[in-house]
Amino acid sequence: MQSPTEARSSRGFTLIELMVVVVIATILITIAVPSYFSQIRQSRRTEAKSALLDAAGREERYFSTNGANYTSTPANLGYLGLGVANPVGSGYYYLTVCFAATGATPACDPNANAPAGPSYYVIATPVPGLSQVSDAQCTSFAVDSTGAQFSTGTGTAAYCWGN
Repeated sequence: MQSPTEARSSRGFTLIELMVVVVIATILITIAVPSYFSQIRQSRRTEAKSALLDAAGREERYFSTNGANYTSTPANLGYLGLGVANPVGSGYYYLTVCFAATGATPACDPNANAPAGPSYYVIATPVPGLSQVSDAQCTSFAVDSTGAQFSTGTGTAAYCWGN
C-alpha cells in the first residue's frame, strides 16, 4: 500500500505549475512573433532590391547594345510585363521603369534630382492589398542610371538598402 505522500506526488501537475508554463509560453510568443514578421518583411525587401538591381542591369545591357537610349518596354528588358499585374519574385512587389531620352528628365523621378538623359529609374512598389504595403519603414525602393539608391518610408535609404 502507498503512503499518502507517494499517492499525492503521482497525480500530475498543479494549477500553479500549469499557470507558470502558460506565462512563460506567452512571454516567448510575444518576443518571437514580432521578430518572425520582421524577418519576413526584410526577406521581401531583399527580394525587391534584387529585382531592382537585375532590372537596372538589363537596362544597362539594353543601352550598351542598342545605342543612345534606355527603354521602358518590358519585352526589351526580357520581362513579360511590368506593373501591378506582373509582380516580381514571390509577388509582393512590382516594378515600374521610366526613362528619359538625351537631354530630358524622367517623369517618375523619386529623387527630384534626376540625372540628365539618357537616364532611367526602376522603382519597386508593394502590390496593393498584400501585407508588404504595411511596411512603413521601407515602403518602396528605386535605383537610377547612376546607381543611386532611394527608398520611401520612415527609414533612411541607407537603412532600407542595408537591411
